Amino acid sequence: MEHVSPRPAAAASGAAAGSTASDSGHTAALVVVTVLFFMWGLITSLNDILIPHLKAIYTLSYVQAMMVQFCFFGAYFIVSLPAGALIRRLGYQRGAVAGLLIASVGCALFYPASFGGYGLFLLAFFVLASGITVLQVAANPYVTVLGPARTASSRLNLTQAFNSLGTTIGPAAGGLLILSISGAAAGAASTVRGPYLALAAALALLALCFLKARLPRIEDGEDLALDGEGHGSAWAHRHLVLGAIGIFLYVGAEVSIGSFLINFLGEGNIAGLAHADAARYVSLYWAGAMVGRFIGFVVMRSVSPGRTLAFNALVAIALVLTATFGHGSVAMWAILAVGLCNSIMFPTVFSMAIHGLGRHTGQGSGILCMAIVGGAIVPFAQGALADHLGVQLSFLLPAACYAFILYFGARYASMYVKQ
Repeated sequence: MEHVSPRPAAAASGAAAGSTASDSGHTAALVVVTVLFFMWGLITSLNDILIPHLKAIYTLSYVQAMMVQFCFFGAYFIVSLPAGALIRRLGYQRGAVAGLLIASVGCALFYPASFGGYGLFLLAFFVLASGITVLQVAANPYVTVLGPARTASSRLNLTQAFNSLGTTIGPAAGGLLILSISGAAAGAASTVRGPYLALAAALALLALCFLKARLPRIEDGEDLALDGEGHGSAWAHRHLVLGAIGIFLYVGAEVSIGSFLINFLGEGNIAGLAHADAARYVSLYWAGAMVGRFIGFVVMRSVSPGRTLAFNALVAIALVLTATFGHGSVAMWAILAVGLCNSIMFPTVFSMAIHGLGRHTGQGSGILCMAIVGGAIVPFAQGALADHLGVQLSFLLPAACYAFILYFGARYASMYVKQ
């Protein structure tokens, strides 16, 4: 196992020398940033509702339907590095405002897309995700430095819990507003206009509020590394590279499972649910992540983040395999329970991967956000498996993704022992 070199007190505080942010200022900043986590969670989870909806409207194959996630999460790969440069130029706060405004434009594009074809929807998804990418690059490292490095995973789990609150509300609201409409309108793209115009307005208002908020200014700290790792650039830090792979596979597995849940629960040998009914169970999947993150916030103040991560990954593998080879209610509840295991994975992998990067923190955050492209690639690959092997067997792919998360958590289980 690799360990962290002892860190100076100033570095351990997570704020750079010269930062005058008080504890109360940090608390206020966490509250404001948490609202951002909630909003992008709600927006991202609506994809799980729109995929089966657009699949039915445009008579798509599973691979074609997964182009939604391909365009949405592909934006992370394309936009992350430019977003990092934007954050360095504007700062965390104004960078987040820019991300909110771009996301607002993306939501507004759903209105003209409803009159056009599937390609216009894909463009709207890409613009929306570009704005969320900027938010991710700004907000995740911002949270990690608002306090001691030892509790960075705990803080990020807390804010991500509210992200999960958004992903819990999103499918239920989307199912009610989009999938449950009866009559001729049920098969029309027009059902997305109202919800996404409302989201566009909410994001624009949030951008204005965030611009006016008084947040502490956080600067990058000195370059501190794990024993045996380089200092030349973020890429020289092995734990960052492995963490980026972990983010790629984790996001891919989480998004892929969510994307296939409605179709999986509609299978005759599982639950045979209609899309609108299955949407409520998608909310349970994301609710598990929310509950688990609140638990993780408490647990990881005393238990090693790496050990917690490895344990959750092991349980996730067992649950996915149960869903893959089981049937009926056992398979249904097994796959839904994976959400609870997912809970701490993203914030834990992110905070562990970015730990000790010092002045390369901005670059490292951009790399990790680029790795979120796994949410585009893995669902696309699972879609190909579903077309050839069936939906149920296609879940072997997410199980393989969790195996790497297990490895990463075990490898860095003692990361903070010298803190």
